[in-house]
Amino acid sequence: MGLRINTNTDAFNSYRNLSVTQGQMSKSLEKLSSGFRINRAADDAAGLAISEGLRSQVGGLKVAVRNAQDGISVVQTAEGALTEVHSILQRMRDLAVQASSDTNNADARSAITTEASQLQSELSRIAGSTNFNGTKLLDGSANTLNFQVGAGSSSADNVISFDFDAANVSNVATALSTGAGNKYAVVTPTAVTGNWTFTTTGVAATSTVAMGAAGSFNTVQEVAQKLNSDTGFNASFSASVNQSNELVVVATNGGTLATTAPGTGGAAGSAVSGAIAFDSATNARNAITTIDNQIKTISSARASLGAVQNRFEHTINNLNVAVENLSASESRIRDTDMAQEMMSFTRSQILSQAGTAMLAQANSAPQSVLSLLRG
Repeated sequence: MGLRINTNTDAFNSYRNLSVTQGQMSKSLEKLSSGFRINRAADDAAGLAISEGLRSQVGGLKVAVRNAQDGISVVQTAEGALTEVHSILQRMRDLAVQASSDTNNADARSAITTEASQLQSELSRIAGSTNFNGTKLLDGSANTLNFQVGAGSSSADNVISFDFDAANVSNVATALSTGAGNKYAVVTPTAVTGNWTFTTTGVAATSTVAMGAAGSFNTVQEVAQKLNSDTGFNASFSASVNQSNELVVVATNGGTLATTAPGTGGAAGSAVSGAIAFDSATNARNAITTIDNQIKTISSARASLGAVQNRFEHTINNLNVAVENLSASESRIRDTDMAQEMMSFTRSQILSQAGTAMLAQANSAPQSVLSLLRG
């Protein structure tokens, strides 16, 4: 090629390569100093979109973990209160067993009634005072609470729901202090047959018991035993026989028995109090059944709370694993491999130094023209 001074092609070429090298070195410095492979969309447009989606998911899952932990706190608050409710009911049952014996005089029964009354009041207080962040849990007003335990919007996959109505201590207190039942004349027990149905108002409940064929029962006590052995009946009612050999059915759910005549063989009866009482051995024995039903209710509620707490704990473990794996995926896309990037930086640095030297050489090459001019 000819010797020219107006257009130094070698210098242009060296400068172009040096500019490319300087740009690469600048990007390497940015990645090494920030720790990110992607610092702007131009670095990797597709990778940026994917990593931002992963970041959103990871952030949502971390919040979901906190939500699940709050859910455990809510459950523990309710279950802790129910632990004391159980203790109160067990004490009331002990008092009922004590009052079932005629060794107690009127003064003793009065003392038992006084303690039981205070315990009933405490049940009502617990129902009204147990709350989490202002939401009452045990008075029947909480209903179903939803806990967001996922990063998405679909309730089926991201929400755990629990119905706190199962842990309604207000109903328990009501069942022990109010409610009403009926007493029925069963003149001929052998005539009892067909379906007997009982309903309550106030706290609604209905139970139908198949009594079987006529002649299945010989005594009123056998009729009461048949009713009490039915699971549906036992959930809301209690049957006993009084001193007049009448069948007494009491609502144990706090409602008022609305049934006048239950069915074939059971004559219409008159109302009786459904609240527990300790003024006689018979009433105290009836109170044992009523309290037992409420103990079963609270036991069931505590079992449900324990089950959902275990579910929350497994959910948290699963969320933490997901956060770990998704964070690793996001890191592989977005973070800088420091060792690899340092290799690229060193290469660019050497090429930059070499390019600078070669640009200097290319710029000095046209000076050889001076020797021709001096000649």
